[in-house]
Amino acid sequence: MASKNNTSLLENFDVRDLGNLELLAKQVVEGFIIGLHKSPFHGFSVEFAEHRIYNQGEATKNIDWKVYARTNKLFVKRFEEETNLRCQIVLDASSSMYFPEPDKKGAPLNKLHWSSLAAASLMNLLKKQRDAFGLSIFDSSVNIHTRAKSSTSHYRLLLTHLDKLIQNPEHNKSTNAAQALHQIADSIHKRSMVMIFSDMFEDSENIDQLFSALQHLKHNKHEVVLFHVVDKAKELDFEFENRPYVFIDMESGEKVRLQSNQVKDYYIKQMGEFMQKLKVKCLQYQIDFVEADINKGFKQILQAYLVRRSKMNP
Repeated sequence: MASKNNTSLLENFDVRDLGNLELLAKQVVEGFIIGLHKSPFHGFSVEFAEHRIYNQGEATKNIDWKVYARTNKLFVKRFEEETNLRCQIVLDASSSMYFPEPDKKGAPLNKLHWSSLAAASLMNLLKKQRDAFGLSIFDSSVNIHTRAKSSTSHYRLLLTHLDKLIQNPEHNKSTNAAQALHQIADSIHKRSMVMIFSDMFEDSENIDQLFSALQHLKHNKHEVVLFHVVDKAKELDFEFENRPYVFIDMESGEKVRLQSNQVKDYYIKQMGEFMQKLKVKCLQYQIDFVEADINKGFKQILQAYLVRRSKMNP
């Protein structure tokens, strides 16, 4: 059911126009929660928030008898869930994340739109659980890095950052994920869950530095989940018709004209080797690796969060 609800969001909205990111995120989360057999909202520690007047007929266990002794009036203690987890959401905003470029109304989400909605949905779920969340956005360097907070005003500020990314696409923005992740690792001072949304497309000479940066996050005792955001059909399986194409590097602007079948076997082999290396490194560093195909729903994203959250000791 959760899968159906999350998929329907892509079918029923013109999600290329994410003018109300907050509404869409809320609907993704509510659809996911409805589909769960068991609620994830349990086991929270609590702290006192305020008093309210006791209503006749309700349970008496939370009546504050000390206040009653002083005032001769019945008040109930209200509690709020205590923040017991910090989550840093890290979003790759390099130009390759704007693939595929929509060529018609109703075209599917590109990788950045998809990642932004996934990030907003995670923040919505974190806010519901009163967990603290921050946002880091990078391309060739870290452009935005916020501390983790749990307030509604903070949530809406982060949605504004995501909306600006969506509304202002930029071509020819390169990426340096390795440098950015090292910087982010040094900037998170308390043990956190770090959830990274990236296609991980680095220059071949930077691959080892990229793995070193992932290891840096784990060395700092963070729980790390890497969502490898891809258009699987196009970017991994190279499903193009056998005809001439002009392929454009969205980060450098370089163009290559060729017949798709001329390079398909070689491309799939190279991508397969890279994917295998990435998965092995994540396994080695105990990083959760999630293949996040933008043509599928958001269920896997929210489930990965709940699974990893359950493993953390507040």
